[in-house]
Amino acid sequence: MEKIKMTTPLVEMDGDEMTRILWKMIKDELILPFVDLKTEYYDLGLPNRDATADQVTMDAALANKKYGVSVKCATITPNAQRVEEYKLHEMWKSPNGTIRAVLDGTVFRAPIMIDSIKPVVRNWTKPITIARHAYGDVYKCTEFRIPGPGRAELIYTGDDGSRQAATVYNFECAGVLQGQYNKDTSIYSFARSCFNYALESKQDLWFGAKDTISKKYDHTFKDIFQEVYDAEYREKFEAAGITYFYSLIDDIVARVIRSEGGFVWACKNYDGDVMSDMVSTAFGSLAMMTSVLVSPDGKYEYEAAHAVRWSMSPSKVTSSVYTKSAPCSAMACATYHRAHGCRISSWSSRAT
Repeated sequence: MEKIKMTTPLVEMDGDEMTRILWKMIKDELILPFVDLKTEYYDLGLPNRDATADQVTMDAALANKKYGVSVKCATITPNAQRVEEYKLHEMWKSPNGTIRAVLDGTVFRAPIMIDSIKPVVRNWTKPITIARHAYGDVYKCTEFRIPGPGRAELIYTGDDGSRQAATVYNFECAGVLQGQYNKDTSIYSFARSCFNYALESKQDLWFGAKDTISKKYDHTFKDIFQEVYDAEYREKFEAAGITYFYSLIDDIVARVIRSEGGFVWACKNYDGDVMSDMVSTAFGSLAMMTSVLVSPDGKYEYEAAHAVRWSMSPSKVTSSVYTKSAPCSAMACATYHRAHGCRISSWSSRAT
């Protein structure tokens, strides 16, 4: 049988531990016998990230910008235990965070629904797509361990010499301090990506933040979404018969649980990280979920959202095999996109 030809390569980002084994099995058994696969390969396994001082992650992200489509395996973001286990030079940052910062995109995650696996939330009869803002916030924050009493300040110095300053806290003892940020340009891109995705999928768009508490940070997200909706999307949404709805994040969570599904849920970065796991688990499994990062200029990174650690336990080996669905769906989506110039929009919602 003649193999399917590829003319333009896609970027292949290998991962860590069990995902490397699964990834090789998928390629050897399901792809290479049928596709003349052309990829630009980057090893994002933790040992290679350490050996290259994490330069390989930046190189992979820039290659994604160059070629437009990539597929990424799950990777480890090391903590102190992993630093000791792998004898790392330092506690390297999340490769996903680096790639998302370069592409400045939105991560869309949707459950793969099959008739034999029923959602834990019985009234969920339609998929819920999480739209996660994949830039800034806690994932690009600066943190201090405060050693003792003193004053913590937040200071901004403009290029024009202007200055804003505020006291964060007068520490009377040791503690911790964190500074995070986001950009208007990225929030505008996030909003437009969400509105466009909702229009394309003909689904309502929900968005929640905590603007009553965070009157500058979260309120800016709320204001920009509303501005973009009123100026660019209100008429399009009304013509399509879909709606945009904003509320506080805690109210949105309660409404999601009571809903039947069938909408796009826009989340700030951390909210999207947590809620995508909650939603996918409630639909059946962390492995049964598609995940794609979409940049404002139309670059795509398809990823396997989760992996598992090395294990010789029979129960955990079974779990490892089950997670083949995540990298399988990532590679299927990436190769389809490379071949047809558009993303798969239907099979991720209902597989049979």
